[in-house]
Amino acid sequence: MVLSVDELQEYLHTREFRFYESVDSSNDLAVEWLKSGAPTGSVIIADEQRKGRGRFGRTWYTPPGVALAISVITHPDAQAANRMSMLGAVAVAELCDAVGVGNAGIKWPNDVLVNGKKVCGVLPEAVWEEGKLQGVVLGMGVNIRVPFDDELSQIAANIETEAGRRVNRSELVGILLERVDYWLARLNTDEFLSTWENRLITLGQAVTATAQDGQQIEGMAESVDRDGALLIRMEDAQLERVVAGEVTLRRLK
Repeated sequence: MVLSVDELQEYLHTREFRFYESVDSSNDLAVEWLKSGAPTGSVIIADEQRKGRGRFGRTWYTPPGVALAISVITHPDAQAANRMSMLGAVAVAELCDAVGVGNAGIKWPNDVLVNGKKVCGVLPEAVWEEGKLQGVVLGMGVNIRVPFDDELSQIAANIETEAGRRVNRSELVGILLERVDYWLARLNTDEFLSTWENRLITLGQAVTATAQDGQQIEGMAESVDRDGALLIRMEDAQLERVVAGEVTLRRLK
């Protein structure tokens, strides 16, 4: 089913939103809207995204009709801004629950996996001006019915395949944004942190953490702290704190 303004309005009610049939990046448009004074909860929704962004400068193409490409404008306090990627992951995991997709877990920090396969990408982008946080754009891309090739099908999942039924993308937008709103109001609470931590499939696993500069840390993912950093126990018993990077699960020899 094609996304449309009229149908989105049915599920988004009074929320301010802008819908585009095709964009380069929904986050780019949301950043500009944020700078011009958009209120919290305003959202950019795109049917096709030609140059979506991910970690480490990766880009990807989202064809029309097969996914959700959403960027939500938020105004958290600066101390909680680093929790926005965690919020996106929790919201998508709870979207999976709502449509009957089981086993939705989070691979630190914000990859939502269903039965070991990635179902979404989350990219928060903070906007600063003269050292003051102006807001954070929370970008989320969720696979609904993406036609994966053989290679991608081994590592990526679709909502419809895992749910075993057809879904209405406009309804899913409404559910996802409701979960974002819920947790945004609780971003600084222990409830939020424990909900995110309880979804993590990384803890207790042997991992390799790779920083953007290529530096790697190997060890056991032991826990997370209140800022969402991953604490990895090295072979020499030293505890390393990883704030950002990409984590892969590995088999012990």
